[in-house]
Amino acid sequence: MEAARPPALRYGRAALGVSFFAQGALFALLVTRIPAIQDRYGIGDGLLPVFLAAVPVLAGVGSAVTEQLVRRVRPTVVLRWVQPAVALVLAGLGAGDRLWAAAVALALFGVCVGGLDASMNMLGVSLQREYGQSIMLGFHAVYSLGGIVGASLAWTDAHWHISLLALYGPFALVTAPMTLAASHWYRDADRADDPADRVAASGSSGSSGPSGPSGAEGSGRPAAAPQVVMRLLLPLCLVMAFAYIGDSTVSNWSAKYLQDTLHSSDQLSTVPYAVYMVMTLVGRSVGDGGVRRFGAVPVVRLGTVVAMAGFAVVAAAPGPWVGMLGFTLLGLGLSVIVPQTFAAAGRMFPDASDAAVARLNIFNYVGFLVGSPLVGAVGDAWSYRGAMVLPMVLVGAALLYARSFAPGADGYGVGHERPHAVDVG
Repeated sequence: MEAARPPALRYGRAALGVSFFAQGALFALLVTRIPAIQDRYGIGDGLLPVFLAAVPVLAGVGSAVTEQLVRRVRPTVVLRWVQPAVALVLAGLGAGDRLWAAAVALALFGVCVGGLDASMNMLGVSLQREYGQSIMLGFHAVYSLGGIVGASLAWTDAHWHISLLALYGPFALVTAPMTLAASHWYRDADRADDPADRVAASGSSGSSGPSGPSGAEGSGRPAAAPQVVMRLLLPLCLVMAFAYIGDSTVSNWSAKYLQDTLHSSDQLSTVPYAVYMVMTLVGRSVGDGGVRRFGAVPVVRLGTVVAMAGFAVVAAAPGPWVGMLGFTLLGLGLSVIVPQTFAAAGRMFPDASDAAVARLNIFNYVGFLVGSPLVGAVGDAWSYRGAMVLPMVLVGAALLYARSFAPGADGYGVGHERPHAVDVG
C-alpha cells in the first residue's frame, strides 16, 4: 500500500515527477516552435536539417558522457544541475538573433538534454526497484502531460504572435527554480539514511536498501563498477530505436500525411499529433496497472500489436477521419514501449542500471535521427502510404524481443503482486 511507504520514498517519486513534467513541456516548446526559430535566426531550408540533426547527435554524446559522470557522482547531482541549465539554454535561444548564437544554444541544448534524459530515467529505474512495483509508466505519463502543456503554450505563442523570448524567458524563470527546489527530494535507491549506512552502501553497487533525500552531493561511486554486456542489451536498444522511429514518424509526418495523402483541411491536419499525445498520456496512465497485474511482456506485446494496427490503419485509410483513428491507436500502442524498455534494462543489469540506461538512451536519439528522413526517403521514392509500412514492421520487432522484458533471476519482484505473472517494470 502507498501509505505504508516511507515519506522520503514518496517525496522522491513526486519530485522526479516534477522533473519529467518540466522536461516534457520544455521539449515540446522547442520542437513545436522550430519554424519561429528558423525565422528569427534566418536559418535557410538547406541548413535547417543540419541544425536539427545536430541536436539528437549531441544528445547522444551527452548521454554517453553521463554514463561516465555517474561513476563519480550520483544521478541526482547530474539531474539537479542539468535541468535548470536546459531551461536557461532555451531562454538564451529565445534571446539571440545571430546564427552563431543559435548554433551554440542548440549544441548546448543537445548535450544537456542527453544528460537530463539519461539521469531522469536512471532515477526512475532505481525508484521503481525500491518501490518493488511498476511506476515507470507513470513518470512518462507526466512527461506526456508536460508535452501537452508545452505544445499548448507554443500554440498560444504562435496565435498571439508572442516573441520567443517572451515565451521561453518566463518558462525558464518558473522551471529552473521549481526543479531546483524539487531536486532536494530526489532519491537514489542505494542512498542510505545515515552516514554508516551510506558507507556500507557505497561498497555494494545496486543495493536497494532504505534511503533519504540526496543532500550530500559528493558521494562517490564504487571504483570497480559492474559492466554492461552490450550483447544482452542490444535487443532492448533495437526496440528503443524502432519505437522512436515510430514516434518521429508521427511527430514529423502526421500533418503532411493527412493533408497531402488523405486530403484533409489545413486545420484538421494539425489534430493527429495532438490526439497522439493525448493517447500516450492515457496509455501510460493506465499502463502501470496493467504491468502490475499481467507483467511487462504481455503489456509490451499488446502495445506493439496496437501500434502496428495503428500504422496499418493509417496506411490504408480512405480518408482523414480513419487516418485519425490510426494515429489514436499509435498513441496507445507506442506509449508503453519506451518506459518498459528502460525498466527492462534496469532489471537486466541491476548492479549497473545507470550505465545500462545511459547506453539505452542513446538509441532514443538514433531512432529520432533516423526515423523522419527514412520515412521521407521511402515516401519520395515510392509512396507515403507505403512509407507507413516501414515503421510498422520495425516497431513489430518488439514482438521478437519481448522475452527481454521478462524479469530474470535478478528481477526485483517482492511477492506482493500477482504470483507467476509478476513483472515490476
